[in-house]
Amino acid sequence: MSTKKPVEVDVKKAVGFKYPSDKVLYNRRDLLLYAAGLNLTELRFTYELEKNFSAFPTYPIVLPLKGDTLDVSSYAERAGFGNIPGLPKIDLNRLVHGEQYYELLAPLPEAGRFDLESTLTGVYDAGKGMILDKETVMKDASGKALAKMVSSAFVIGAGGFNGPRKPKPENIVDVPSRQPDSVEEIKTTPNQALIYRLSGDYNPLHADPRIGKKLGMKGAILHGLCFYGISAAAVLQSFANNEPSAFKSIYGRFASPVYPGETLQVNMWKVAEKDGKVYIAFVTKVKERDVVVISNGTVVLHSGAQSKL
Repeated sequence: MSTKKPVEVDVKKAVGFKYPSDKVLYNRRDLLLYAAGLNLTELRFTYELEKNFSAFPTYPIVLPLKGDTLDVSSYAERAGFGNIPGLPKIDLNRLVHGEQYYELLAPLPEAGRFDLESTLTGVYDAGKGMILDKETVMKDASGKALAKMVSSAFVIGAGGFNGPRKPKPENIVDVPSRQPDSVEEIKTTPNQALIYRLSGDYNPLHADPRIGKKLGMKGAILHGLCFYGISAAAVLQSFANNEPSAFKSIYGRFASPVYPGETLQVNMWKVAEKDGKVYIAFVTKVKERDVVVISNGTVVLHSGAQSKL
């Protein structure tokens, strides 16, 4: 009886690997497309002539896949982890987006060209797979950091190399054992993924139902970062009256797929307020199926923002 050979991984060689700097750009039209992809209705995010028109705070999470093109980008070329010392070649077909952290470091301009500087910050053994943490910092022309994002990918079948286990993320709050302080329901549209993908994520899984069916799903699924952004919008509306300057960070773990047309239910709890920050726990579900799609959700707001509670 043969046994599967463990994946060869050199964690010390891989962690700290720096990717080539990546050039990206966006304009107000891109901000409007992103807002439409999240089903936003607040004029401050959806109408360029509105007083105090602003980028929705989570917009930069689309830039690593968008790049600096005005045309359709190649998902296969931009989504890969590249040739990383100490790691085997990553098969995109076995790569799943597991967790996402995003932090806004400074107000976002309405348009411009920027640099993305990325580092592989973690390689973890999850038994049935390998977890890769990639940190990306967005900087303007002067070198000022505007946003930080950590994308955590799960590589199916690549575990068992006796590597370290991933620690619990910092600044994550647990859901209280009481009813939510606020609940928002957002009905997605049948073409939600087709609109959201125009922001730069052209993964065929979100457009071609035949691919989803081959993978055992009902068809094309909604982008995880789409309902991640929708969840952020629900928290900002419920606890900060849609004030973008109140937003600091968001973390979430993707637990299950969402199909376009389903209703998202974002359950939110104000857990703590300390050191000038307000901590909001959230869980996002699909209402029709009562299935959790984002777990361990935490949004941090700057205190002083007006609350509806």
